[in-house]
Amino acid sequence: MTAQEVRLCGLLLREHFGEVVEKVGTQLLRSGAQNLRTIIHETGLSVDLVKKSLMVLVQHGACLFSSGRKGPGSPTEYRSGCDRILRILRYPRYIYTAKTLYGDTGELIIEELLQRGHMTMSGTVKTVADRLTQNMEEGRSMDYSEVSSAFSKLVETHFLQRCPPLAGAGTADSTNPAPGATPATPSTPAAPPTPESFPDCYKVPHMTLVGRGKRQLTAEDGEDQRNAKRQKMDPEAHGDEGIYWQVNFERFHLHFRDQAIISAVANKLDQTSSEIVRTMLRMSEVTTSPAATCTKPLSANEIFRSLPASYNIPRPILDQYLTLLVDDPMEFVGKAGESGGGMYVVNLHRALANLARATLESVVQERFGSRSARIFRLLLRKRHLEQKQVEDFAMIPAKEAKDMLYTLLSQNLVQLQEIPKTPDYAPSRTFYLYTVNQLPTARMLLQNCYKTVANLIERRLFESKESKRLLEKSQRIEAILASLQASGAEPEQLTEVEEMITAPEKQQLDGLRLHINKLDSAENQVDETIFRLESDVNSTATS
Repeated sequence: MTAQEVRLCGLLLREHFGEVVEKVGTQLLRSGAQNLRTIIHETGLSVDLVKKSLMVLVQHGACLFSSGRKGPGSPTEYRSGCDRILRILRYPRYIYTAKTLYGDTGELIIEELLQRGHMTMSGTVKTVADRLTQNMEEGRSMDYSEVSSAFSKLVETHFLQRCPPLAGAGTADSTNPAPGATPATPSTPAAPPTPESFPDCYKVPHMTLVGRGKRQLTAEDGEDQRNAKRQKMDPEAHGDEGIYWQVNFERFHLHFRDQAIISAVANKLDQTSSEIVRTMLRMSEVTTSPAATCTKPLSANEIFRSLPASYNIPRPILDQYLTLLVDDPMEFVGKAGESGGGMYVVNLHRALANLARATLESVVQERFGSRSARIFRLLLRKRHLEQKQVEDFAMIPAKEAKDMLYTLLSQNLVQLQEIPKTPDYAPSRTFYLYTVNQLPTARMLLQNCYKTVANLIERRLFESKESKRLLEKSQRIEAILASLQASGAEPEQLTEVEEMITAPEKQQLDGLRLHINKLDSAENQVDETIFRLESDVNSTATS
């Protein structure tokens, strides 16, 4: 874990959970596994604040705990990793994907689980149904069964999974479990569940929850508040007590990977080719493991039968498209045999490597120009070239080629390899070959991306802090307007409240919102680059 990753993790923790949790989280990231007393001493925080911070981190899967390294009876040790915290950056993308696939109900289910870490199915269904009912017309409400159906679909497609059951009691040093959290033992690290390690990971429990969502009413009477509190403290049993659910980030990442491959095929060839690849990926979704280098072989006959009917592609045309995909230099699709009209696979790792390569080439072109990108692309293809060969192949004058090569070399985008003819490494008897190592270059750009996102977040937080008074005033006025509209106020009253913000303030507020939206959009775009580079680095490490 690098300094840039720790810095970005600290900013994400501060933005979502506050400065106290950020202090505890960054301490664990920098120092590794530590017990409660050491954390309190290093951070200078009170015991209560440290315990609550650890509880928040454990609830969201950002902190694991286990028995001490000194053996039985030693204090519980807590440790944190960057991977889970960096997922916070991708929360908007997870929520948008759920909305695209499963509508507003799926969006709110994922949003609730991301906000709370993990919840029971009944608790999630109730909360989502109430939120949907709140936005419906008067007299209408959302049935619990509709939300339960969307929840079950998310589980069936593995976007949601059960938290692993952790039995037993913790030691005196362990934190109290969060409200709605599963009990856990220090001896059992809270590792993310997988279907292989936990057979009931995707089994939906039978739930006896019947009813409809309720609107939030303003309780003017003290008796109403007491009844609501009593109802909250004594929840009814719905048959899923002790079964908690969390978002399966890896499944979302597989979906993002597939969409990136489909989009790349559409841009390189055409829409029909991308639909063929989409069909192949959909067919092998269940049979292919997440770490596989390619999908399971599929026959041309199976692909033909599974194509969407709306495309109406004749069989000879399909064979031509498959041949075109196999012959393409990007090698997204490969041929694995001749039976069944030909057996075809999608080369997942090769596709990720090609996407990462295209990203590297794009970065070089944007920073150093098209000629430098031509040299970079040439070195990727030819592997090792001398300076004279680079000049000849790239058709660039010697002086310009030399300057560009040295610029790329100074930025660590190109490496220089010395091959001596004699043991004394005399310059006159040594070959100097330029080369590009894709994996180290991708890792370096990944760190640059982390630094960029951290800078964007810091800038956004600074802009919001500078205009804090104006933003708070705007929020107060919006709340007053919403209250007046709900009570059926006259248009004159609404206009009078709206005029509480002056024209210069309104102009400043519009400019601020536009600037913050641009920073948010830039964060999401950089995160797409991070995902491509991360996928390539992880797939290379796996293979």
